[in-house]
Amino acid sequence: MGFHCELAGAHGRRQLLYSLEVEDDGVCTAVVSPQGYECQEYEVTQDGYILTMHRIPQGRGGGSAGKRQPVLLQHGVLMDGLTWLLNPPQQSLAFVLADNGFDVWITHGRGTRWSRRHESLDTSDPAYWAWSWDELASFDLPATVGFVFQQTGQKLHYVGHSMGTLTALSAFSEGKLVDKIKSAALLTPVDYLTYMTTPIGRAAASAFSGEMLGALGVAEFDPKGAVGTNYLESVCAMPGVNCYDLMASFTGPNCCLNDSTVDMYLKYELQPTSVRTLVHFTQTFRRGVITKYDHGSSMVNMVAYGQSSPPEYHMPNIPHDLPLLLSYGGGDMMSDVKDVQLLLNDLRNHDADKLVTQLVKEYAHLDFVMGVNAKQVEYDGLIAFFNNHS
Repeated sequence: MGFHCELAGAHGRRQLLYSLEVEDDGVCTAVVSPQGYECQEYEVTQDGYILTMHRIPQGRGGGSAGKRQPVLLQHGVLMDGLTWLLNPPQQSLAFVLADNGFDVWITHGRGTRWSRRHESLDTSDPAYWAWSWDELASFDLPATVGFVFQQTGQKLHYVGHSMGTLTALSAFSEGKLVDKIKSAALLTPVDYLTYMTTPIGRAAASAFSGEMLGALGVAEFDPKGAVGTNYLESVCAMPGVNCYDLMASFTGPNCCLNDSTVDMYLKYELQPTSVRTLVHFTQTFRRGVITKYDHGSSMVNMVAYGQSSPPEYHMPNIPHDLPLLLSYGGGDMMSDVKDVQLLLNDLRNHDADKLVTQLVKEYAHLDFVMGVNAKQVEYDGLIAFFNNHS
């Protein structure tokens, strides 16, 4: 079986924005600088993993002197920081923020193309992949937020998409980051997955297929590699799963994607992650609660957590005065409206003037970061939210 990646709802001319090869030339040379923006690259080491960050310190026209408000952009699962740069400058959040006076910092999660190095481990070593999103919340996010805080001397605004919302909220619930964050904008929050309707996600979770990969000794999940391709083919062959439109099978029917952006996404995105991360997501789906990773053994859990079962993340523990913007889509099959309502129920005691919610009925999972009209629908309000909490 081969995958046919027709994308319903995409529109526009098919003309790739970047002519240079991102893989060879890197983000600054291939993507940011050709658009007329200054670009800087940094490395942050935490827990042995060497993470790359990119910075757009000012807008295309330069801008006024003085300190700009830093904002950190954290991508979702199976993606990297290029997520925020796929559209033309007037439509890509990283560029829009820079042009509106912000100092923009872009992360690339461990295991993705620009953050695959480690102080002692190679990506071919299963030990390199011995992490789930727990470690992203406990190590990587505090490291990158702390680095920006140290470099700029300022508290920062945060934008997370998909898994980037989960790691942030999990960290907030344990009191991490809150002393360095001014506010957080959470696009398509995926904390609860009980009502997830994405056919691929539900089929994979119900079949325990992530656990089976782990049992076979597979530690890295690369959706473009042989193992990833075979895995997706097996899931797509399950009854009731139609992968004719592969992207929609993952995310829901995105309304507002440009063909050229889809081309860029398919060419440059779909990044590796750990099998353990996928298993962790399926545990959340099956159990209906948000816990740390279950190692599948009471003894191993006892060593890791001091108890036989993994502890829960308690979202009501998020400081009630931390400004939060939650934006979610009516067509999103990964972050279902009913699951977002479960999260909002956890936040019911949040200070009323510190919690803003927005339902975009026509949007699905990727419209928030790749939609051609996202600036008008989403980003203008996000910038106003940040300015209100600066």
